[in-house]
Amino acid sequence: MTVAPETTVSARLLGLLARDLPPDRLLTDPGTITAHATDRSGTRPDGEPLAVVRARRTEDVIVTLRHAHELGVPVVPRGSGTGLSGGAAAGEGSLVLDLSGMNRILELSADDQLAVVEPGVITAELDRAAGEHGLRYAPDPASAAWSTIGGNIATNAGGLRCAKYGVTRDSVLGLEAVLADGTVVRTGRRTVKGVTGYDLTALLTGSEGTLAVITSATLRLRPVPVATATLAAYFDTFEAAAEASYAITRAGVEPALAELVDGPVLRAVDPALRERGAALLVVQCDGAGAASEAAAVARLLEPSATTVERTEDPARAEALLAARRLALPSLERLGRPLIEDIAVPRSRLAEAVREIRAISARHGVPVFTIAHAADGNLHPIIVVDAALGGLPDAVWEAAGEIFALALRLGGTLTGEHGVGVLKRQWVAEELGPAAHAVQRRIKEALDPRGILNPGKAL
Repeated sequence: MTVAPETTVSARLLGLLARDLPPDRLLTDPGTITAHATDRSGTRPDGEPLAVVRARRTEDVIVTLRHAHELGVPVVPRGSGTGLSGGAAAGEGSLVLDLSGMNRILELSADDQLAVVEPGVITAELDRAAGEHGLRYAPDPASAAWSTIGGNIATNAGGLRCAKYGVTRDSVLGLEAVLADGTVVRTGRRTVKGVTGYDLTALLTGSEGTLAVITSATLRLRPVPVATATLAAYFDTFEAAAEASYAITRAGVEPALAELVDGPVLRAVDPALRERGAALLVVQCDGAGAASEAAAVARLLEPSATTVERTEDPARAEALLAARRLALPSLERLGRPLIEDIAVPRSRLAEAVREIRAISARHGVPVFTIAHAADGNLHPIIVVDAALGGLPDAVWEAAGEIFALALRLGGTLTGEHGVGVLKRQWVAEELGPAAHAVQRRIKEALDPRGILNPGKAL
């Protein structure tokens, strides 16, 4: 019997990897392969990957990509699999490159306020290590307790504190990365300033594993604020809470975070929370002026809120933030959440909230909404029956209208989760033909054989 060419290629690749990698790196048992075939989005392509390479050092990545590039085999880079857009979904004939085992903090310099880490370091663990030196890693995605730095960089993750401290890109000073053909490149610097050459660090940050595989990152750390003050305000409507959040910005107050949670999400977290109001706005101010800023925010919220609670106690602050941090796990108990990630100008946040509610009613599709209100980043979440093989037409139609709404309001399809596979069909509309073509040329230049995370992002 004649062996199909693709089967020959697959067998040859696995043979080369088995020969050139340490014995514990290449995993081919079905259970491991299945567990690595999707991410938290639940997106599952047709078929199963060939194998999983569990990298421990940069050399493992170099060897893997060199052989895959030569044979034209797709490679899907993966951290802890917490992505929400299908960016780490791996289909038929692909090779999963698992970087979660590259989890060392290589350096932490209090003098230069930076850390050098491998991609598998858990975000919250870096923050805790920095805390021992009076510093912190400012990006604070809701998944910080289990997401990896490499995954955060791949999607340019945002988070709760990004209104004041920026998204992941604002904390990445430099990278070590391996190109599709196995070439190692180092980008950026250890200094706060630096403009030599093109900004390849920014280009790779947010590229969703389609341009290179990150093997280490030099990250900016910041001093732990000397004080923090947190407020929790309940409102009769989600729109009123959105209007109140913009009033904070309009007044010139820059909170560290301002998080919105709607009534359906509150009910999913704890029915008792829903009884307190139809929306929750949690605001946190930090720095030397935290108390006075929080007092100013309270004065802004009190006329429209039903209740406002303020605390400077860290433990109580975490309790007030619990409804936001527990939102996604609570919705996952209801079914498979499709987490949208639009962003709109902050002045149009309340308008977006009203339109999303209308879209939900029009299509008969329940939408649960949370938001990073201080920067206009909304997460309208559609929860579907996890047993369904595909998504109902009404769900796709509602999602399409939500994306169209974001663009119409001058916003974007994704503020922090990335495009992955779930939003690819709308990318060209946002970018426009000229910019889309330029981005494709960049992809072709860095990955001429198209092996890195094909079918994602662009």
